[in-house]
Amino acid sequence: MRPTPTQDRSLPRRFADFETLVDAVEYAACGERGINFYSARGELTDALPYSEIRNRAVEIGRRLVSLGLNRGDRVALIAETTPDFVCFFLGCQYASVLPVPLPLPTSFGGRGGYVSQLALQMKSCAASAAIWPVAMADLLESATKDLDLVFHGTTGEFLEIDPGRATVQLPRRDDLAYLQYSSGSTRFPHGISVTHHSLLSNCQGIGRHGVGLIDTDRCVSWLPFYHDMGLVGTFLTSLTCQVSVDYIATEDFARRPLQWLKIISENRGSITYSPTFGYDICARRARGSVLEELDLSSMRVTGIGGDMIRPEVMRQFAETFAEAGFRQTAFVPSYGLAECTLAVSFMPVGKGIETDLVNEKVLAGESNGAHRGNGRVNGNGNGHGRHYGNGHSNGHSGNGLNGRHANGNGAARYRAVVNCGTPLPDYEIEVRAADGESLDDRAIGRIFVRGPSVMNGYFNDLAATESVLDEDGWLDTGDMGYMLNGSLYIVGRAKDMIIVNGKNHWPQDIEWAVEQLPGMRNGDIAAISAPGADAEEVPMVLVQCRQRDPELRDALIQQVKQKVRQATGIACEVELVPPRTLPRTSSGKLSRSKARAAFLSGGLSPAVS
Repeated sequence: MRPTPTQDRSLPRRFADFETLVDAVEYAACGERGINFYSARGELTDALPYSEIRNRAVEIGRRLVSLGLNRGDRVALIAETTPDFVCFFLGCQYASVLPVPLPLPTSFGGRGGYVSQLALQMKSCAASAAIWPVAMADLLESATKDLDLVFHGTTGEFLEIDPGRATVQLPRRDDLAYLQYSSGSTRFPHGISVTHHSLLSNCQGIGRHGVGLIDTDRCVSWLPFYHDMGLVGTFLTSLTCQVSVDYIATEDFARRPLQWLKIISENRGSITYSPTFGYDICARRARGSVLEELDLSSMRVTGIGGDMIRPEVMRQFAETFAEAGFRQTAFVPSYGLAECTLAVSFMPVGKGIETDLVNEKVLAGESNGAHRGNGRVNGNGNGHGRHYGNGHSNGHSGNGLNGRHANGNGAARYRAVVNCGTPLPDYEIEVRAADGESLDDRAIGRIFVRGPSVMNGYFNDLAATESVLDEDGWLDTGDMGYMLNGSLYIVGRAKDMIIVNGKNHWPQDIEWAVEQLPGMRNGDIAAISAPGADAEEVPMVLVQCRQRDPELRDALIQQVKQKVRQATGIACEVELVPPRTLPRTSSGKLSRSKARAAFLSGGLSPAVS
């Protein structure tokens, strides 16, 4: 068995310029490219040309129609990284029913939490059918026991259905294509309605403008299909733009992250995407013998998205893998969200990471934007450039995270904020103040987006839709940031901001500071706010602690307090919690809102000896 080819001169590339996803599948099926799946050990297990995927999808679509499902009915699918999910997702398109990708049993607090989450999401979307892999039969039987479903069972059981004379039922341009639950969907899940038109508009923007696809491009991914970056960014964009893509399962990446880079090396992958933590774990696991086996010179687009981008982590990755041929100019920061199908903005390919140094007083809301600088992350991670404002600069020092800059008024703290690029064509970005007024460059406010792939709304939830989407099509992203010379800079999530004595504090600044302590790892820390005296918020730092000695734990608490005070100037409280207890979203990101709720409800037990 050989993987599907990277190049296919028999089929001219089209950049998702189709009426529906089915039209895109039919065109891709005329060529030789396709999707490949690899084991945790890097062995090719399945190589599916798009033509084979198309044929399987048609047969699945006929069976769905034979069940009596109507146009627009919802079908819950467990989004394993397997050929079955790909074919069933596309099979739903041939029946004009809506696939609803649901997560795997990670980050849900065990069996009970996972089962209840699945049941909640299936009730939220009023699913008519649920299909799952055989290995998860017990879990899904429990999750669906109180639901009235036309069909529920394994993929194998579904394929035993005799479709009879049923024929496919094709979608229209403005029909919904699928429902996407955001990775943080928990107690009140909102299914995001994505039309064929909005999906294809976003895929076209990504393929033509965001990454600028060329004939020699090949995608490699470990991202889960239940997250928008994995579903749209690597699966559907590759399909609609006829790119071969290689997958390893997310859980296999977690165990053997360097297998991702080995597949890129062996198959000459040129495009990949990951949140910051994916690059972090690879840099930490790299060893000399592994580096000698890798050739990463083919990496043309090394995308970063899905969470806040940390310049010092990307610097470490670039330095670690430079001897394997990796070029830091391959980094492509971007910004997006599921409510916009996926992508909103991209840095130009080949530019690498650029940063803007923002004074802590600006981030805290104490200043109007003075004392800023910009620059590019170079080989040693520092963003060198001019500093704007009324303080005269002769440079700054630091690691590109919270560097210190000397000026006439004494030392000031800065954060290096990453340039997430300019919006895709036909998309608009506005940064607004609390009163709704549009803000000028460098003024931090709430980010609003308008464009062809902004969602129609949350499925069957008018109130939630109206809370974020206005009648003019502007979407409130919930993110905070600013514009500078047409580019977007993100500083954090509005809901995560900690306000102390009227000043804004961003949790990632606190978390990044604590991670500099010896023995701390990315993901070990969550900064939240807790109720204090006189209705004031108190910064609370939750730290996963592996230390059992009481004296050493007390010493760690004091170290954390001191580090936070040095880095941010604020006093915090510290709670040590057991390893692997900080909650995460279904895509693996830290969930501060879940952590805060668990802490306040007593659901996070203190670490004890």
